[in-house]
Amino acid sequence: MMLSRILITLLVVLGIAWSSVFRVFERERVILFQLGEIKRTDYEPGLHFLLPIYQNVLKFDGRLQTLDSEPQRFLTGEKKDVIVDSFVRWRIKDVVKFYLATGGDARRGGLLVYQKINDALREEFGRRKVQEVVAGQRGAILAIVNRKAAERGEELGIEVVDVRIKRIDLPAEVSNAVYERMRAERARVARELRARGEKEAIRIRADTDGQSTVISAEAYRDSESARGAGDALASQIYAKAYNQNPSFYSFYRSLGAYRESFNSKEDILVLAPDSAFFKYFKDPSPR
Repeated sequence: MMLSRILITLLVVLGIAWSSVFRVFERERVILFQLGEIKRTDYEPGLHFLLPIYQNVLKFDGRLQTLDSEPQRFLTGEKKDVIVDSFVRWRIKDVVKFYLATGGDARRGGLLVYQKINDALREEFGRRKVQEVVAGQRGAILAIVNRKAAERGEELGIEVVDVRIKRIDLPAEVSNAVYERMRAERARVARELRARGEKEAIRIRADTDGQSTVISAEAYRDSESARGAGDALASQIYAKAYNQNPSFYSFYRSLGAYRESFNSKEDILVLAPDSAFFKYFKDPSPR
């Protein structure tokens, strides 16, 4: 019986000792409660002690957390719907504020911040056109939303690290109309570019044809001028040769005529026998 009592006492002591010790990790934030009242939150990583039953602790994840909610539909200044998909990254900054505002529920804390983010996005999108929210002023919108989310996070004991927009889409019923309008616009631009190119091609061809005609005319003029000069020089040479020896010149010219006339066996001449053409056939002796 004595041994049993000793063992029971040791077990009770060990149980009390075990329940009196808790460990805090680097990633954790801890609140010590004493009869339901918050007593301490500044625990460093390591082993710590408490009074069992009289005191208890709650631990919270202090690491960076990401909340990615469902895409939301917002109305732009042009009264057009857009589907916005965004996310927020946050962590616990003030564990007491966080516990009092959310009851220690991390998801609830993220959703409370996200409500403020959606309100800010809805307000900023309502002031701008679709083109501005998609590209032109997206950075300015995110800066405003981050500031408002940080203010809301301060109230909840949360540090909002970043708010980002993953994508902005048009609703399915609007996308088809937009794509058709874009396709028609691209087709119009393509037709305009083709017409402009055809006009330029016609101008270039006309200019080229004009230059070709001018060059051909100038070449023909130069060739005719050269031919005329050559003919004049040839006539001058012929006249000079004729004046030196008319008989030989006549004989030489006749030989050329015979060569051209009897160039082929198929050639046929119908002439009178006493024609002047056969003068040197009848009397080849020089005079």
